[in-house]
Amino acid sequence: MAMARREFQALLEADQRVAVIGAGVAACALAAALRRGGWAGPLSLWESGRGPGGRAASRRSRQDSELCLDHGAPLLSIVGEPAPALLDPLLRRGVVLPWSGTIRGLNGEGRLRLSPESPYCRGRLFRGEGGMDSLCRGLLELAGLEGHGPIDGHYGVLVRQLRRLQPRGWQLLDAEGTVLEEVDWLLLSSTLLAHPRSRLLLNWPEAPLQQALRQGPAAPPDPRLDHALAAIASLRSEARSNLLLLASGANAAAWEALPFRLLEFDAAAAQRWGLQRVSVQPFAPGRCGLVAHSTATFAAEHLSVYGSRSSIATVLGIAPRPEQEAAVIEALSEALAAALAAWLTPEQLAGADRQLMRWGAAFPLHPGLPAPLQLCPASRVGFCGDYVEVEGFGRIEAALRSAESLAEALLAPMASS
Repeated sequence: MAMARREFQALLEADQRVAVIGAGVAACALAAALRRGGWAGPLSLWESGRGPGGRAASRRSRQDSELCLDHGAPLLSIVGEPAPALLDPLLRRGVVLPWSGTIRGLNGEGRLRLSPESPYCRGRLFRGEGGMDSLCRGLLELAGLEGHGPIDGHYGVLVRQLRRLQPRGWQLLDAEGTVLEEVDWLLLSSTLLAHPRSRLLLNWPEAPLQQALRQGPAAPPDPRLDHALAAIASLRSEARSNLLLLASGANAAAWEALPFRLLEFDAAAAQRWGLQRVSVQPFAPGRCGLVAHSTATFAAEHLSVYGSRSSIATVLGIAPRPEQEAAVIEALSEALAAALAAWLTPEQLAGADRQLMRWGAAFPLHPGLPAPLQLCPASRVGFCGDYVEVEGFGRIEAALRSAESLAEALLAPMASS
């Protein structure tokens, strides 16, 4: 598809506005890559959660300044070479640090293995300084350091509707139809506004981007966007139900003494206990957390149970279901106690503060969005995220790489593609 040089140069004009939907790793990396590439135009992030992080977020408490639990991705793994360009400045600034904790696998008989099967434990491993959410905060700081303009972050706001403008551009609207912003470019770091899963997950009648294209003003055909949306509609992903536990004193000491910091369950162990991973996270002297991720099967059986502290449930006004939530927490707690019975007694897990968090689309499954379909310049729509078929698919690595490739395509004055 031929694209004139001026179509790409238009993005570099100061009055062009860009909206990035989401504030996870891909969104924050895209902001950093655009600023580091020299673009100084208005840039906004729209995120339904409380702050940046996405699936690399950390659970913090306003009442407890010490509390920090990585309830999503516990680590950043980089397998491909060369590494994403954004990794080096993050390392130099101390935002992420090499991780050398003990990783073990658990088999179906409850025995430890030295080499887990999970792809999330391979390559070079890194952790966020002070929590995995520092990765997104660090990316946004990198963007600000370039001096090419601020980033306008909107948190706790759900973009519910989209409207196409003539001759080009987009309106972002909330659930009541109030216009949040008008922009020239719409960049999606998540598939929620484009994927039919929004109909099942959120009871929306239609995916907002599809609806906007169908109901908006007539526009020239955009075969590339049609192909991208068809590919996105076919994407499949797995959910996860995550159990967060907090302990102090003797129980915390027992947790911290476990012979691993990350425990990956093989197929037989996952089937037996309904768990995929356990992360041990000491966060203050005499205090420790455990985060247990369920299998996709367990999560699918409890898909309607979000967790009372879920940001998306708050934004959507979904009423808590305390009995259902308590049942899921109890089921995960029993599974965790059984899986760790060789190292912890029931008493050492009892009495912990327990919380539930659910990822609706935790891990994308192959095939993902083909990388050539990331940018649809005729419609001024772009996509990035771990669902793009690049190195590191399904992990933070792909979020970084897809963001960098989208920024490069947006900024490069190419004569054709």
